[in-house]
Amino acid sequence: MGLVGSSAGLRRIVLPQSSPEAVLHLLMIGLPGVIADPAPFGDLPDRLRRYFKGEPISFADERDLADATPFRSAVWQATRFIPYGETKSYGWIAQQIGRPRAFRAVGQALARNPFPIVVPCHRVLARDGSLRGFGGGLETRKRLLELETISCKGPPPPGPPR
Repeated sequence: MGLVGSSAGLRRIVLPQSSPEAVLHLLMIGLPGVIADPAPFGDLPDRLRRYFKGEPISFADERDLADATPFRSAVWQATRFIPYGETKSYGWIAQQIGRPRAFRAVGQALARNPFPIVVPCHRVLARDGSLRGFGGGLETRKRLLELETISCKGPPPPGPPR
């Protein structure tokens, strides 16, 4: 797992990978000049470790949103209000940001969430409670939800051919 930050705050979180090299590769994409220094993150690494041990943790950390559109920023901010151990739908997020018909766009914004866990996009499910895509993979998403003791449905069955 890895973190990237700037003077404005957290820029990116990389979820656990198969090797340290894979984490480094993902951390450095589009961010030249990254240096290893845990100091700017304060106790965030410790809180993430505690989260992965099943402890309900709050993540009010500052985020660097310089590269985010206003829509994405609004989606990510609304998603931060989903409490540990609860889920909401894409439609709920759309309602929260005043764009009730934009549930698909909400899904696209969450697919580009650079702050998994801190912005808990894993807690946003389809209206029927099923899982959809997740940047860390559906198995990781299931593990995160199970860690928070949230039961979830698998992907919906395929519909009739069109």
